[in-house]
Amino acid sequence: MIGLTFKQLRYFDALARHRHFGRAAEACSISQPALSLQIKELEGMFGAPLVERGAREIRLTPIGERLLDKARHILLAVEELDDLVRASQGPLAGRLRLGVIPTVAPYFLPAIISALSARFPGLDLTLREAVTQSLIEDLQDGRIDMAVVALPISEPSLTEFALFEEDFVLVRTSRDAGKPVPSPKTLQTMRLLLLEEGHCFRDQALSFCQFGRTKAGALMEGSSLSTLVQMVGAGMGVTLIPEMAVDLETRSADVSIARFPAPRPSRRIGMVWRKSNPLSDQLMQIGAIVRAVSRTGAPEDPADDGQMI
Repeated sequence: MIGLTFKQLRYFDALARHRHFGRAAEACSISQPALSLQIKELEGMFGAPLVERGAREIRLTPIGERLLDKARHILLAVEELDDLVRASQGPLAGRLRLGVIPTVAPYFLPAIISALSARFPGLDLTLREAVTQSLIEDLQDGRIDMAVVALPISEPSLTEFALFEEDFVLVRTSRDAGKPVPSPKTLQTMRLLLLEEGHCFRDQALSFCQFGRTKAGALMEGSSLSTLVQMVGAGMGVTLIPEMAVDLETRSADVSIARFPAPRPSRRIGMVWRKSNPLSDQLMQIGAIVRAVSRTGAPEDPADDGQMI
């Protein structure tokens, strides 16, 4: 097909992801008319519409869906060719796109950025904060290179690298400090505040509290751990947060912290990346550095590649 360009495929991929011309244009850093023109040119090449244009969002036509599948394979192959060149040139440099889940990003990212900048001065680190499912989709489509998530992911196409485990703690109003720590069954009778659906931390907390789907639908929700802690301080209920969030989130809230008896609720945090990524050896080094930071606050020798799952 004469005239088809990678740029057009990238624009079409963005449109398919955002389902909106304006948002897709913003993501591609071009004007909406420019993006619309490129999509019209693509449709002209195929001789058929690729999208159904609605008032609020677009939908892909059947041929648009088929093009999207092929386009993403092509874009991923081009990304990996670029990574292959980078892998052959020695120390990791250039762009590295890292995704991080929201219940890790505010508390661990500064240490990650500092350690990687010191070890790889030529690295251009770009960050994306999103829930696990979005990050996995971005990984598989080649929009990010690696992600920090809660393990396991159990996706055959991805390498999992364990970083650390941490406990969950109970946050309750300061008036409850010193009271017995409630059991999971007792928590079912309390007003439990949790993150909105889509956050893996929400699912982990529900599992510990042994909530079924029906009960979970009646729980109060917040958009962030910070919001949940402030809600607890206002007397609206109790919540669970990961250990790493305690210092930052409780310093300005009228709350108390209680730790559960064993077996404690916990999660395992790790990094994941595509097994097909030509930079896998370098990403393993990054995993070892990040793991060392999580344990000691100082990077270790990257020759120690740690535990791969």
